[in-house]
Amino acid sequence: MGDQQQLEEMLPFLSLTSRPDVRATALQYLLGVTASKNSAQFFLKNKVFIEKILSLTEDSEASIAKDSYLCLINLTAYGKFCKVLLEDYDPVPKFVHTVTNSESEFADSACMILSNVTREEPGAERVLDSLVKGDVGLAKVVEVFCQEGYNKKGKQLHYIGPMLSNLTQLREARQFILDRDRCVVQRLLPFTQYQGSVIRRGGIVGALKNCCFETAHHEWLLSDDVDILPFLMLPLAGPEEIAEDEMEQLPDELQYLGDDKQREEEPNIRQMLLETLLQLCATKHGRKMLRDKHIYYILRELHTWEAQPGLKLAVENVVQILISDEPEDVNNLNEVQIPEGVQKQLDQPQREEQQ
Repeated sequence: MGDQQQLEEMLPFLSLTSRPDVRATALQYLLGVTASKNSAQFFLKNKVFIEKILSLTEDSEASIAKDSYLCLINLTAYGKFCKVLLEDYDPVPKFVHTVTNSESEFADSACMILSNVTREEPGAERVLDSLVKGDVGLAKVVEVFCQEGYNKKGKQLHYIGPMLSNLTQLREARQFILDRDRCVVQRLLPFTQYQGSVIRRGGIVGALKNCCFETAHHEWLLSDDVDILPFLMLPLAGPEEIAEDEMEQLPDELQYLGDDKQREEEPNIRQMLLETLLQLCATKHGRKMLRDKHIYYILRELHTWEAQPGLKLAVENVVQILISDEPEDVNNLNEVQIPEGVQKQLDQPQREEQQ
């Protein structure tokens, strides 16, 4: 952290009316401060600096505006700062407009800020509320995300992916994505294999995982109208040869993938894909569909290949449900009441694995 007196002496220079070179130097020093440990505490106690940073995002000097956005990216890594920023300054409409402005140089920075502030549920609620009430809605954000080359300045907008994942903490956002008349989920599915960005790929897998908590939609998601299963399984499939009789039982999209087929390289994304499959196993229809599609063959090869113990266990959890006898009179496993003592026993291996 910089010296507080020195920081306070810089305040007059953090103004749109000060000389650009002086303004730039002062802001660069401030940017260094925002990158230091516990810097958010200083800014929360000295909110005038937050106001200055926000005002400088409108600076006519692109380098100064850029550094202002970088300050906010650093500071929104802290949950308490996000809360104050959203409640006291309501910057969401401005950042959403920046993201959806095809000529904006700062669209990626605004994406990252929105991704940061939506990580916790209260922030997600505030951003979603702004999108619902504002003139730029969630539909526009999804449209921008799905349109390759939307931003004319070469900004990739990958961080809309994590923002959508964060927003789907909320049922209202999940219902929007699962709206059968909008075809949103169908537009997002191809990004589970998007090789251009792990950020975009992981964000969409996270959003799909959250959407699968809406068990009433499982039958539709697994139907030909959406056909979510191949998009979840392809990233988990590898180049291994499978016996011909087994191969022919798989969905067409999962057959004969070739020697150059590569699995998802990011462990966190593989984990989310497996958690999504597990969630689809919550309903009787989902379990039947996964069995009928014979995804066990791909999970078997994944289990042999997987080097991380935690992920091996995640594969085993899905396989165990698929090979177990179907419980009687249980349509939704999420609704089954598990005795507390039994639940503790079930949770123990996972706790030990995490440790």
